[in-house]
Amino acid sequence: MPQKLVNIQEQKQQQVQRLTAQQMLNVHLLEMPLSELEQSVNAEIDDNPALEINENGGELKGQNEEARDDSTEETFEQQTEREERADALDAALESIGSDDQMPDYHSPSYGKQTAEYEEIVYGDPVSFYDKLREQMGEQMLTEQQREIMEYLIGSLDDDGLLRKELDTIADELAIYHHIDVNTADIEEVLHVLQTFDPPGIGARNLQECLLLQIRRKPDSVWKERMEKVVRNHFEAFTKKNWNKIVAALGLTDEQAETLQIEIHRLNPKPGAALGETEGRSIQQITPDFIVDTGDDGTLTFSLNRGDIPELHISPTFTELLKNYQENKETMTRKDKEALLYTKEKVSKAQDFINAVRQRQITMATTMRAIIDIQRKFFQEGDETELRPMKLKDVAKRTGLDLSTISRVSNLKYVETRWGIFPLRFFFSEGYTTADGEELSTRKMKVILKEIIDSEDKDEPLSDEALTAIMKQKGFPIARRTVAKYREQMGMPVARMRRERKKKQESHE
Repeated sequence: MPQKLVNIQEQKQQQVQRLTAQQMLNVHLLEMPLSELEQSVNAEIDDNPALEINENGGELKGQNEEARDDSTEETFEQQTEREERADALDAALESIGSDDQMPDYHSPSYGKQTAEYEEIVYGDPVSFYDKLREQMGEQMLTEQQREIMEYLIGSLDDDGLLRKELDTIADELAIYHHIDVNTADIEEVLHVLQTFDPPGIGARNLQECLLLQIRRKPDSVWKERMEKVVRNHFEAFTKKNWNKIVAALGLTDEQAETLQIEIHRLNPKPGAALGETEGRSIQQITPDFIVDTGDDGTLTFSLNRGDIPELHISPTFTELLKNYQENKETMTRKDKEALLYTKEKVSKAQDFINAVRQRQITMATTMRAIIDIQRKFFQEGDETELRPMKLKDVAKRTGLDLSTISRVSNLKYVETRWGIFPLRFFFSEGYTTADGEELSTRKMKVILKEIIDSEDKDEPLSDEALTAIMKQKGFPIARRTVAKYREQMGMPVARMRRERKKKQESHE
């Protein structure tokens, strides 16, 4: 006999954490660089008659925060939760999909991230985001889908990845744009964005970023193998467990080496590549922070005020609200509607002022912590003096959430005596030796690059030789660590460096 279907109604209690409108506004303003904040403030003044410019001048409390050198450097706390990544493909491959800092990997700009490079970059003034919007114009989208696409493009980080959860984006669209959509609607638009150039744009994690690029490649046996590695053996791939991958795919040593080379041609930072291709005009970079270094090494900093005026609640609206509230008993229906309108505008104006102030406090707190950790760099301008620093180090020092530090660090710039730098420039990983000594990854890469650049090109140094020289220079790191850093800088093994030189000579 066929079984009888029975409908059962079940009640389930689930706790879901939602941000308040004020918290969402705080987050929204915090993510903005100064130029975008200026536009947002002006738009809010135009939109809300209860929000006015304070013509009496003055500044919001916390606007010109200063950090002064007390001449005694604080003891930098030992990083306590560092995991051994010696078998990892490289640090960027492991951390690119997380909230933490993404070290440079396979980037043509590595070694050029100096003050000069960041301060003066000539080229087409079309921005990374403008280029994506141009491609958006070629798509058949509804009006609502266009608004969602605009918001997704604006939510991408510098590397072109989407780090926000889709349910968070749904909340923000509802609050800021009055667009009521679910995550499935957003994901549908996101898939369109992921077809844009360069490949990998709009990916939500490293695995998706690499797969998007692989799918664009012409059909071949190597494309099939690359997809199998990234899709089916991703954990082994990130841990550089190639023995497991070779066994699973039945590859020869030669095939495995070729496959690694092909995969290393993929770019985990597609947005950065687009930014380099399109170029940026110097006028587009507006520093959010200004750090002054005195001749005696004294450090002070301030937040760049830009064209943001002092804001206050309109006295007219304040008086109207007071009068309405004092005469509630005799109010007509029209008066009540006016009261609701006035209360709403005053409340929104106050929330906006509070959000601007909170942004200033959070920005100043974060910058002060970064200066405290990277004091030597700000004093001397030497990149090798940058200390290992991750988002969690700044979060621990400030007491702020990791996500808050990430938002402050993204798309923000600081002007120093040594040039203009993106805030992300100051974050790097560290390496802990067997003796417990912590060394700067950035400093080791700079030294390693100098060694390779100065080697005899007819007899390039093997990884073993590089390891020995690094040890002589005071960096006792393992050979596999040398190989990892070399790969991160896009430098091939000695044999391929020799072959590259021969090819160059033959072309000449």
